[in-house]
Amino acid sequence: MEQIQRLPAEEALRRALHDEIHARPPAQIPVPARVRLVAVLNHGLSPSQELAHLRTLPGQADLPDLAVVSNFLSIDLGSSTLLWERHSEFSRYSVISPMFSGGTTTAAEDAGVIGDDWIRAIPGPMFAAIELQLMEGPLEPWADALATAQARFGASQTTASLLGQGHSLAMTDFQIREDGYEHFVVILPPGASSGRAGRVSQRLLELEVYRLMALRGLPVAKLISPLLNECERQLAELTAALEARSVGEAALLDQLIHLAAQVERATAEHSFRFGATRAYAGLVDQRLRELRERPIAGTRMLGDYLMRRLTPAFATVYAAERRLAELSERIARASALLRTRVDIATEAQNQRLLEGLHQGQALQLQLQSTVEGLSIAAISYYVVSLLLYGGKALKASGWGLFNPELFAGIVMPLVLFLVWRATRRVHARLSSTTEHQARSR
Repeated sequence: MEQIQRLPAEEALRRALHDEIHARPPAQIPVPARVRLVAVLNHGLSPSQELAHLRTLPGQADLPDLAVVSNFLSIDLGSSTLLWERHSEFSRYSVISPMFSGGTTTAAEDAGVIGDDWIRAIPGPMFAAIELQLMEGPLEPWADALATAQARFGASQTTASLLGQGHSLAMTDFQIREDGYEHFVVILPPGASSGRAGRVSQRLLELEVYRLMALRGLPVAKLISPLLNECERQLAELTAALEARSVGEAALLDQLIHLAAQVERATAEHSFRFGATRAYAGLVDQRLRELRERPIAGTRMLGDYLMRRLTPAFATVYAAERRLAELSERIARASALLRTRVDIATEAQNQRLLEGLHQGQALQLQLQSTVEGLSIAAISYYVVSLLLYGGKALKASGWGLFNPELFAGIVMPLVLFLVWRATRRVHARLSSTTEHQARSR
């Protein structure tokens, strides 16, 4: 029977976003068990390269390419299970194997189902290797449970906590052993479900992985500290020179540009690492809260031990990030002050140029008035000359009593007035046209 479509067409990302809450579910781990986690940086490492290594597992040669699309795989290898997870910066390989009460592994694993050779060949530089032993036993009295876990670490100083308000006990010494692994021991009460064991192991393992990833910002913060000190010193000197007006604007601007370029380069190179440290630190804090630790008399809790040492490291990274951002802002403010100083100097220079132009225009007006006076005289002279020549022509033609010189002398004032009047009308018309064009603009 054909299914009736009751909803509009799905948006392309609906399924992927909906199923995100089901990604990377906690493993179901029957107790007793051993979990070995190896985390490697995957920068420059493609999923296909990791898939090629996964295909070298027994019976996994035909593992399809689509198997790595979700960045999570759970591979059943009989007695053992492999969990592969790919994150933005690292990939995790977790091998879950059953364990006898004495702490030895099964014969299947000893035969090399997932042996050290395969783990050693995992592509990518390793930054975390953790072995977590999940044991079953009574939690009360706490001293006996603590002694059982303590026997796994020998004489080393350990930290221990009751988890989930007392449903399990976790212990570690946060030391890298001769085999290259950090070791955790978790004791769960008899009858604890495999789901609870999976959740506890996931939180502890993620806590340690995220802790190490968060600390990757610390070497960067220490590395750029001398650069920040030098840039702050240079900026202080530039600001003092700007205040004292002891250096020209061009030289100050060149030095500020060079300083700004150094700071922006450092920001571009390290801002991601600082942001990642802040994000991973948030995940560490979240995982610690999810553990819901309770103290055990005579021991230090895992969270207290970690945060007492992580807090200064995170503070160093946050301080470097803040100094870098504040240095960029201070350079921007100094540049704004320098631009203001340049603008003021430019405005003063423009004012002097305008004053010079004004003086030139005034002189030009004076010259123009002088020229206009001469022009009126010249035009009047030519008009009177024409009239004189005309009068002489009339006298020669028979007007014997007509005196041309007397006529020219009589009309000369009238000619001067008419020429002056015509010149004023031309000036008035030009001024009216100029004002109209200025208002139109």
